[in-house]
Amino acid sequence: MAAIIDGKKISGQIKDELKEKVSALKKEGKTGALAVIQVGSDPASSVYVRNKKNACAYIGIESLAYELPEETSEKELLGLIEELNEKEEVRGILVQLPLPPHIDEGKVILAIRPEKDVDGFHPQSVGSMVIGEKGFVSCTPAGVIQLLKRSGVEIEGKRCVVVGRSNIVGKPMALLMLRENATVTIAHSRTKNLPELCRQADILIVAVGKPQMIGTEYVREGAVVIDVGIHRNADNKLCGDVKFDEVEKIASAITPVPGGVGPMTIAMLMANCVQSIEEG
Repeated sequence: MAAIIDGKKISGQIKDELKEKVSALKKEGKTGALAVIQVGSDPASSVYVRNKKNACAYIGIESLAYELPEETSEKELLGLIEELNEKEEVRGILVQLPLPPHIDEGKVILAIRPEKDVDGFHPQSVGSMVIGEKGFVSCTPAGVIQLLKRSGVEIEGKRCVVVGRSNIVGKPMALLMLRENATVTIAHSRTKNLPELCRQADILIVAVGKPQMIGTEYVREGAVVIDVGIHRNADNKLCGDVKFDEVEKIASAITPVPGGVGPMTIAMLMANCVQSIEEG
């Protein structure tokens, strides 16, 4: 049976470390706030926003909430972002995705100044990561790296397969694993012989966005399996992209859903916010 990689516990450790750091920064006179903007009242987004506010309160940084109605225009949203860009006390700006269809997500991401882009989505942030320069890194992939390191999983020299190629998880995940000296393959829905390819992985990271797609036929015995997916199944219970009950029997370590990657995303968002205050 696989060791369970406990994201809740590890994210708690990171937040405790950040809490101490924030306290030390305050003594140096360095403070700052995270501005969180939500357009509409999507229930999942509301939960994420609440969790982000709670995490800010826990580590000791201020959070400013902007809850805008669904019908807010793109122009109004871009105007608010510009205001927040100019506010010195606002060290991070986060726009909760997805946005309503009438708002162009790409324009919104571009409007946030790179030095306040704590989500790590701005093209400048992504470019910095590609060439190994300093900048904010996408929170979910950064969280996966911390999960592996703090669970004692060696990355260097290992074969890693990332299933998924989104700009938010798949691509940055592959680049970060490469930065840690893994040998990386990116696979996706069009990949031929996907199960066979996945079975070559020492570390299999699944961000394919399909509920319980990955069963034992995709996993080599003794592999480490990281499940980034989160869905609700027919019984309204949370599940991931991996068939946990099956895969747990053959993997050496695995993340559960919930309680695996999810809590790490918010912990790494907090880490980016603290970095922004430190550099401000």
